[in-house]
Amino acid sequence: QGCVNVVSMHTTTAITINEWESRLVRDVRAWLLKLAPPDDRSFIGTDQKIFYKHNDIEVRPDSEDERLRCLENGWNVDDEEELQRWRDQEPINAHSHLGSMLLGSSESIPVVDGALVLGQWQSVMLVDLDGPRDRSVGIQCLGFG
Repeated sequence: QGCVNVVSMHTTTAITINEWESRLVRDVRAWLLKLAPPDDRSFIGTDQKIFYKHNDIEVRPDSEDERLRCLENGWNVDDEEELQRWRDQEPINAHSHLGSMLLGSSESIPVVDGALVLGQWQSVMLVDLDGPRDRSVGIQCLGFG
C-alpha cells in the first residue's frame, strides 16, 4: 500500500494521467498550441506576431542568477566564444515551457496490492513538448513495507 510520485526532470516535459489514444494526443497538441502558440522565430512559428522574451537568446543571460545557473551547469558564459556556443544551442521554445506549466510536472498515483490505481483507460504519460530527445523522470515510492 502506498503511492508512487512521478516527476518530470525537464522544464519542457510534463507528466499527466489520461487516455493514450492517438486522436486525443493530436487534440491535446492542437489545444496546447492554441493556448501557447509558438514564437514566430521558432521552426514551427506561424507568423502570428508572437514573440516571447524567453526566446530573446541574444540578450541571455540577462541576470546574475541566470549567469550563475549557466556556470553551475557547465557553461562558462563569461568566455565570449563559449557564451556564443551556449546561445547557439538554446532552442526557441518558450511555448514548450508554457505548455509544460499548463499540464504540470508531476503526478501521485495510489498503489494497492502492488498495482497502480488507475481507471480502465488511464495511462501515466510523459509529454515531450520540445523533442524528441532523451528524457528522464524521477520516481519516488512511498509507504511500501
